Amino acid sequence: MEQSLTAKYNVAAPRYTSYPTMPYWDTDVFSNDEWVKTVKRSFIESNTRDGISIYIHLPFCENLCTYCGCNTRITKNHRVEEPYIKALLLEWAMYKNIFGKKPLIREIHLGGGTPTFFSPANLKALISAILLNADIHPDANFSFEAHPANTTVDHLQVLYDLGFRRLSLGLQDFDPKVQFIINRHQTIEQIQAVTGQARRIGYTSINYDLIYGLPLQTLPGLAETMQQVAGLMPDRIAFYSYAHVPWIKPGQRRFTEKDLPDAKLKAKLYEVGRSLLKHYGYIEIGMDHFALPGDELLLAEQNGNLHRNFMGYTHQHTQLLIGLGVSSISDSQYAFAQNVKTVEEYLGLVKNGELPVFKGHILTNDDMIIRRHIQDIMCTGQTTWNHHTEPCEPLLEGIERLQPLADDGLIELNSWGLKVTPTGKNFLRNICMAIDARLWANKPATQLFSMAI
Repeated sequence: MEQSLTAKYNVAAPRYTSYPTMPYWDTDVFSNDEWVKTVKRSFIESNTRDGISIYIHLPFCENLCTYCGCNTRITKNHRVEEPYIKALLLEWAMYKNIFGKKPLIREIHLGGGTPTFFSPANLKALISAILLNADIHPDANFSFEAHPANTTVDHLQVLYDLGFRRLSLGLQDFDPKVQFIINRHQTIEQIQAVTGQARRIGYTSINYDLIYGLPLQTLPGLAETMQQVAGLMPDRIAFYSYAHVPWIKPGQRRFTEKDLPDAKLKAKLYEVGRSLLKHYGYIEIGMDHFALPGDELLLAEQNGNLHRNFMGYTHQHTQLLIGLGVSSISDSQYAFAQNVKTVEEYLGLVKNGELPVFKGHILTNDDMIIRRHIQDIMCTGQTTWNHHTEPCEPLLEGIERLQPLADDGLIELNSWGLKVTPTGKNFLRNICMAIDARLWANKPATQLFSMAI
């Protein structure tokens, strides 16, 4: 039964880090002025209560990892660091001017690219300036992504001294054949060294990113990777499906579909990896995430406080997320905005004193309602609705589309809501698709998203 469901529901599907998803943003009615208004509103409503989150995109990498779907700039020229940091701080100054009051910073996340491409001294200068004339929330949560092959003790110490306590290392797979074809090289000894150094310094949470469905990946190779990872016992593991989107990321054309596991093998890779993680003591959280007992992310799910945004799952929620840097995405709760995607355009706009936003979406009332239900499904595995207090015609249409999923045992569906079954937990993206009004109103003629499984 499980295999037949996998075949049936292995369709192109969004990952639902937002709703509406980016291809369905109504940019025709979006303007920077409208975006600024929503930022001001959200800051006034939530800064004192929740604080704000900041995502900083650091796009530079010395080498191209051919599996990667992120916005990157490949260079070995480290002179790019200081001009980019200067631009980030100019953009941050624009947002502080919009706020009008001192921000309360609750979350900072450094993503990339490769944040540890930047020197420890430059990272210190960047974060110190971000924190200047800002308050830090007592429950602040600062995290960064790192490449195991270039993360030094100085990187770890400098960021720890600035308040960072969470580290995420991109492993993907230890199989040498897989590492070669995806051009991502790191050894178990490098992972062990960085993990040990971070723990000795005092980092309280270490995450490893693993990917299934990579080219040339095999079941024995994945099992060996899992065994090596389990020996180091990171606090969290993100076990992602490889997203093959060569029409968006040309670097993925280094290999072809013939090098990728077929749908049946990919599903088996997921099931084997998932079962091994559970065997090693990890507990599944939401979609793609696993943690050891006692982890804050796991506690948040158990307490109903788990949240999902463009940075993935988080154990706390801020209404306002500001994205700084090229291609970064911001969320004011009432609107989304994305920055321009090339470094040159970003630097030019910021230098001229312009917010580097090039597209976005102002959420309608229907969007807000459906967004809440998708957030609940992704984070708690259930949602409830009341058609009298929350009228939404597109949601009613979506509820009708849920019935086949209930017939297949993925959800328990009734007149007031739904609950995801243990089987359905593997198909969260498909469940959310059923109530995705924007997608159903404008079905794509070509593939926009990666496959669900």
